[in-house]
Amino acid sequence: MSRELASGAATAPTLRVTPEDALIDVPRTIVARGLPAGPARLEVRMRHPDGSQWQAAAEFEVGADGVLDLDAQAPRAGDWTVPDAMAVAWALRRVDAPTAPQHSDATAAITLALALHAGPISLQAQLVQRFEADGVTRIELGDGLSGTRYVPASPGPHPAVIVFNGSGGGVARQRAALYAAHGYEAIALGYFKSPGRPDHISDTPLEYFETALRWVHARLKPARGFVALTGQSRGGELSLLLGARFPDLVSAVIAYVPSSVVHGTLRAGRPGQPPGEPAWTWRGEPLRSVWDGNPQADWTAFEARDAGSAPVRQAPAFVSAHRDAASVAAARIPVERIAGPVMLVSGTDDGFWPSSAYADEIARTLYRHEHRWPVEHVRCEGAGHSLGVPHVPATLIAKPHPVAGIVLDGGGTALANAQASRAAWAAMLRFLREAAA
Repeated sequence: MSRELASGAATAPTLRVTPEDALIDVPRTIVARGLPAGPARLEVRMRHPDGSQWQAAAEFEVGADGVLDLDAQAPRAGDWTVPDAMAVAWALRRVDAPTAPQHSDATAAITLALALHAGPISLQAQLVQRFEADGVTRIELGDGLSGTRYVPASPGPHPAVIVFNGSGGGVARQRAALYAAHGYEAIALGYFKSPGRPDHISDTPLEYFETALRWVHARLKPARGFVALTGQSRGGELSLLLGARFPDLVSAVIAYVPSSVVHGTLRAGRPGQPPGEPAWTWRGEPLRSVWDGNPQADWTAFEARDAGSAPVRQAPAFVSAHRDAASVAAARIPVERIAGPVMLVSGTDDGFWPSSAYADEIARTLYRHEHRWPVEHVRCEGAGHSLGVPHVPATLIAKPHPVAGIVLDGGGTALANAQASRAAWAAMLRFLREAAA
């Protein structure tokens, strides 16, 4: 079926994604033309590399011009309510659980299948999202280190970024691959639940990370000696901790939803281990956590007594621990020792822990000590704990902790988290580019 244009020419109905195939952090336009005026339905399906199945749908009203532009027109009903072409990705809902959860951080391409139905017309298109750019090389780490190195296609040397996961452990391959796509030699460094490492975060020695930092400097010889650290949640805490512990080896820190203090093992410790037990050690001695002997600490929200099947929003427990000034002072990460720029990303509705309050505290400490390098806090209003790579499904607000299995409420909404991830990622790339210059 076709429509007659004013000029008398005919156009066949089309549904175009531009660009159709690109890195996952590249926004796309999605425009249909030649449609009949009236209702239209867009359906999206995606199969993740971990075997999970996702879908979304939205209803639109097409005007007399026969054009449907997802960046210009909000659905009248459906899984998203705002004009945003990338809602086809972030509004996806999981309908089948993973069959291969070990591939949750795999860097295989993800294909979204789009089907548009308008009157008698049915159109199909696809949107391909990639973590790895053409020419990027993957090298598994050795020399006692666990993880994967991603080398850009362009001639080196390149500035380097070491990327950490949080309390779920494993290897942050997706984010590392994207950093490499943007010209950084990226090392996805595992420290527990990764090959050759323990299954739990308990008593993780900071010497392991010192070894990794020295290896990166000596073996990779990054451009201008630049080595940044970045991580999410416990990985954000770790990035700040290492930046303060090894200022001569760390050039910049980017901490997503971090903590301002040292915590215990929490939900990532060995079976049966209390959550306040040490997560980090240095020279055989445990680092003191904010929970050690804290008279204000109230674990009720963390333990979720009588919560039944409802997702656990544990942030109030962390707020209680922060009420004791002496405990906070004893466990404070001395961020003023970091010898380089610091970027913080937080969500004001973080259900895991109060990342915005923590990040505010870190920024105040740096300003009070007249930190000589840039300090930036991307404070995401209404967003929760799950902030990171943009244009991924943002609807799984509550999900099981990868170690403990308890379903946690991360906070925020799909829209707020998606918008925050997009804005923070763009700010992070600009920050890193300026820091590495």
